[in-house]
Amino acid sequence: MTGRVSLVGAGCGEADLITLRGLERLKSCDAVVYDALIDLRLLEAAPADAQRIPVGKRAGEVSASQEEINALLISLAAEGKAVVRLKGGDPFVFGRGGEEAMALAAAGIPYEVVPGISSALYIPMEAGIPVTHRAVSRSVHIVTAHTAHRALPEHLPELAALEGTLVFLMGLHALDDLAAALMAAGKAPSTPAAVLSGGNAPQPAAVRGTLETIAQRAKKAGVIAPAVIVVGDVAAMDLRDQARGVTVGLTGTDPFQEKLGDQLARVGLRAAAVQRARLRMREIDIPWPELGRGGWIVFTSGNGVRAFFRRCLREGVDLRALAANRFAVIGTETG
Repeated sequence: MTGRVSLVGAGCGEADLITLRGLERLKSCDAVVYDALIDLRLLEAAPADAQRIPVGKRAGEVSASQEEINALLISLAAEGKAVVRLKGGDPFVFGRGGEEAMALAAAGIPYEVVPGISSALYIPMEAGIPVTHRAVSRSVHIVTAHTAHRALPEHLPELAALEGTLVFLMGLHALDDLAAALMAAGKAPSTPAAVLSGGNAPQPAAVRGTLETIAQRAKKAGVIAPAVIVVGDVAAMDLRDQARGVTVGLTGTDPFQEKLGDQLARVGLRAAAVQRARLRMREIDIPWPELGRGGWIVFTSGNGVRAFFRRCLREGVDLRALAANRFAVIGTETG
């Protein structure tokens, strides 16, 4: 039987920003095909035996082409699998979800679209910028500044004449030209502007200025892609509370980071993984007969407990054989 593909928007921030429907699809899937800029903790929600296939890219890096991704989705579904295509932001807001949906439809593969929070809305919000605000901006216009054939988006003169908020995605490479073109089309040089990199981007940044100064300020700050460009009066606003501007870097295993990250989030801080530890069981000989004669078995961490009993299960050890032993632990979590 043919499987099904769910085009799921993961949002562009912490894992818990995904919708309940998107999380349910993840929990019951057979394969996850995911982009680069998602919170990798989301992959833990998928079943342990589900395939996990990365296809996303960061700026300037080689990745799977859209045609290859389409073919992969069709192939997995043709095997009868429930597939989640986990996309950063929203699938239909410059996420190429439409192209994937068309390819699936042409191949006769059932699919659904589960929306997510677009970077055009979330990244400005994260920096304290509301893309609309009463008496300041009555409209928002989302434009891609990266096209296959043109360096700048079409209809810049018409966009420059609008009084609402302009949000440009994927335009950091053309920021100088973009700002100059908007001013040449009549946008006041004093118009507030911001260049923002956040969510799961590798180097968060929030640079503010005007159309006249923003390119130089972003360059001086060393902003790297991906970044969102906001032009309009709302770009001068900052509605963050004081704690929201603080990011805490975490190291350690995923369970440890998840636990500490949740605690930090409760007090308004953002946690970002700067290094992830992976556990690997050492392949050493365990003298099971000797252990069964009594004595102490000492655990120094929760990971040690889990590794030891996984080993028991893997090697078919009857746990009753350890009845003569006494156990000791270091720390209440290990206990």
